Amino acid sequence: MAWTKWLPWRFAIRRLARSHGFLDPIALLARMHRFAQPSEVAEPVELLRAGVVFHARGLINSRVIQHNLDWVWPYWIERQFDPLDDAFIPRAFSITHINLTHRNWTAIGLPDLDFLPIVDDRGLLTPHYDGWSIDTWVLGDDGSYLLPSRVKEVSQQWQLDEGLSVNTSSAANGLQLVSRAEVDVDPGEFSCHLQLTANSEQGGWLVVALRPYNPEGVAFINQAELSAERKGWCIEGDRRVNFSAPAERHHVSDYRAGDVSIYLKDKTDETRGLCDVGMVTAAALFRLEPGEERKLRVSVPLAERSTPCKKSALAWEDALKGVCQIQVPDGKMQFLFNAALRTLVLHSPGDVYPGPYTYKRFWFRDAAFIINALLCAGFTSRAERALDQFAPRQTLAGYYHSQEGEWDANGQALWIMQRYCAMTGTTPKPEWHQPILRGARWIGRKRAPQEHGSPTSGLLPAGFSAEHLGLNDYYYWDDFWGVAGLRAASHLCHAMGQGVAGETFEAEGAAFQADIDASLALAALRLERPMMPAAPSRRPDPGAIGSLAMGYPAQLTEPHDVRLMDTVDFLLDNCMVSGGFFQDMIHAGINPYLTLHIAQVLLRAGDQRYFQLVETVADLASPTGQWPEAIHPRTGGGCMGDGQHTWAAAEWVLMLRNMFLREEGHRLLLCQGIPDAWLIPGVVSRIGPAPTEFGTVTVEIVATEQVVRIAWEADWHQAPPHIEVHLPGYAAVTVPLDETYIELKKHER
Repeated sequence: MAWTKWLPWRFAIRRLARSHGFLDPIALLARMHRFAQPSEVAEPVELLRAGVVFHARGLINSRVIQHNLDWVWPYWIERQFDPLDDAFIPRAFSITHINLTHRNWTAIGLPDLDFLPIVDDRGLLTPHYDGWSIDTWVLGDDGSYLLPSRVKEVSQQWQLDEGLSVNTSSAANGLQLVSRAEVDVDPGEFSCHLQLTANSEQGGWLVVALRPYNPEGVAFINQAELSAERKGWCIEGDRRVNFSAPAERHHVSDYRAGDVSIYLKDKTDETRGLCDVGMVTAAALFRLEPGEERKLRVSVPLAERSTPCKKSALAWEDALKGVCQIQVPDGKMQFLFNAALRTLVLHSPGDVYPGPYTYKRFWFRDAAFIINALLCAGFTSRAERALDQFAPRQTLAGYYHSQEGEWDANGQALWIMQRYCAMTGTTPKPEWHQPILRGARWIGRKRAPQEHGSPTSGLLPAGFSAEHLGLNDYYYWDDFWGVAGLRAASHLCHAMGQGVAGETFEAEGAAFQADIDASLALAALRLERPMMPAAPSRRPDPGAIGSLAMGYPAQLTEPHDVRLMDTVDFLLDNCMVSGGFFQDMIHAGINPYLTLHIAQVLLRAGDQRYFQLVETVADLASPTGQWPEAIHPRTGGGCMGDGQHTWAAAEWVLMLRNMFLREEGHRLLLCQGIPDAWLIPGVVSRIGPAPTEFGTVTVEIVATEQVVRIAWEADWHQAPPHIEVHLPGYAAVTVPLDETYIELKKHER
C-alpha cells in the first residue's frame, strides 16, 4: 500500500542519510528493483547476508593489504597486486579488495567428519573454517628466501592413496620445501597435520609462520604465545598448534611493527604477541644444516574424538568400498573421476555442501545434482541420508526452503527423491509421503494465473532463481524444474498407493508444460528463431544456459528438440571462451559445470561436439583435480565461488557415467559417449558397478584390430530394460533381451 512508504523507519533512514550528504537509500533501492521483474522477494536475504560478510572482509582487505605490500601475502594477493601479472586488478575506486583471480583451494578431511581444512595453490593451510592460516618458508644462511606464495611454479598434487593429502613442492635459490597436509586421528582427537621436509644447500632455517589471513583475505589474530616447551602456539588463549620439535628461534610482530618476515634474521627471541588491530604474526624457526634434509610435523587439533574411529586410510577404504569405478586409457580423466568421488564423500557428512569454504552451506539446487552423482556412483546411503534432511526444511505451505525466492527448489527436491526410488528399486519412505504431497501441491498453487496471450501465463512467478541467470525474472529454468517435480511426484504417489494424487499431479504437469510451450512459442516469434531465452521477455544472452534443463537433466523433451538444439547452437556461437562456456553475468568466468550441461545435451543428441567440451573441462581442472565455480580466462585460476566446487565434481562423475551408460525413457543406452581414441586394441575400458534406474550394471569394452566387444553384467530390479548400443561411428544396435555382449566389426563402421 502507498501509506507504507511513510512508515516512520523509512522516513528516519531518509532523513539521516540526507542530513549527512548521502544518497537516499530507499529511493536508490527502489531504482535498483526496477531493473528486475516485480517479485515477492527482491533478493534472498541469505545471499544478501553472505554478500555483506564477504564484502566486509573485502573492505578490511582494502584497509590492510595495499598499505602493507612488503608483507608476505597469500598467492592470490601476490599475483593480483602485481602490476606485471595477468591477474593484476587496478584498485582505484574499488571499495573492497577480494580474491577474483586465484580462488583455488583443496579440502582435506575424513569421511563423515564435518571439518574441512583447506590448502591453497601454494600450500597455505587454513585448518579451521574461515580462520587464520599456517604458511611455511625456508630462509638460507646467505640471505636467500623460499616463499612459496611468491614462486610462480610449484608442484601440487591431491594424493588419493593412503588417506587423502595435499602435497606441495617448491624450490628456489638452492632451497627446497615439501609439505604434506592431511587430516588424521590422534589419541582422543581429530587433527590436521602438516608434514614438512626442508633442505638448504648452504644451511638455513625452516620457518613455520602463523598468518592472520586465509584465501579470502584477513582473518584476525589478537594474541599468540609460544608454549613453555617451545613446541607449539596457543592462539587467542584457546586453539593450539603443536610442533614435533622445539622451536630453536622464535619471533612475533604486530600490525604497527610490520610482518614478522621482516625480523627473521633478528637475534632477539620473543615468545608472545599481542595486537589490538588483530594482525599478530609469528614465526617458529628450525635449524637446517647444510645439505641435510630436515623433517618437522605441525599438528592442529580440530575436534575431540567422541567415538572410536579407524585410521584415515581405512576410513577412506570403507567409504569407497563397492562404489562405481571407471577404467579408461585417458590418465587425466581417470584421475579426475577418482578425485571427484572423494570430493563427493568429503562434502556429504550429512547434508551435502557445494564447497568446503565459501559455499559450506545448503542449497536444494546444488543438492539435487550432487545427490544424483552420489546415486550414480553408488553412494546410496549417503544420498538417502542427505534426502532425509529435506523434510525439516519444508515450510508448512509445502515450500522446500533453502533461500527465499528460488522457485526451482520444489521441483528439484521431488525429482531427486523420485530418482532415488528409481535407482534403488524402492518405494518412498513413509516419512517422505506428506512432504512429497505438500511439495507438489505448492508448485500448482505457486503458478501464475491463466491470462490468454500473456507470455507468463501459468508460469512460476518472477524470482531470483539461480544467481547466474540474472535479476529477478520469470525463468524457464524454474518452470522446467516445476514440471519435472510434478512428473516425479506423480510417479512417487503411484508407488505410495495414492493413485488419485498421482493422476492429479500428472495432469498438472502436462498443463504446466503446455503453458511453457505456449510461452516459448511467443518467444520464438519475437526472436525469430526457436531458441529458448532465459525468460519470456529476455533477449538471447548467456542466461539461456538455464533453459537447457528441459533436456538435461530433466529430459522433458526428445533429444533433438529444435528449441533445445538451437539454444545450444546460440551458446556455442556466442558464449564460449577458450573452449568453455563463459557466463558474463555474476560469474564473469568459464564455468565448468555449465559447460558440461551443454556437453550432456549434445551427448544425448548423439552430437560428437560434446567431447571437445569434456576435454576442455578436463584441461581447466587444477593440479589437485578440482574446479572452482568459475575460472579466470587469463590466469586459469578461480574467479567466482568456492575453490573446490562440489557441483562441478558431481557433473564430472555424471558426465563420464553417461558416456558409458545412461537412461533414456524405458531404454538403457550403452557407450554413446565412448570416443574412438579410447578404442585401443587390447586396452580395456570399464565402468561398474554402476547403478541405473533399471538395476546395477557393469560394462566392459575391449577392442581388437577387427572388432569392438562390448559386454555387460547386470542385477536388474525387475525385468531387463531394452538395451541399445550407440557406439559413435557405428550404427545403433538394439540388443536382444537375453544377450550380454555384442561385437561390432570395425570394417562395417
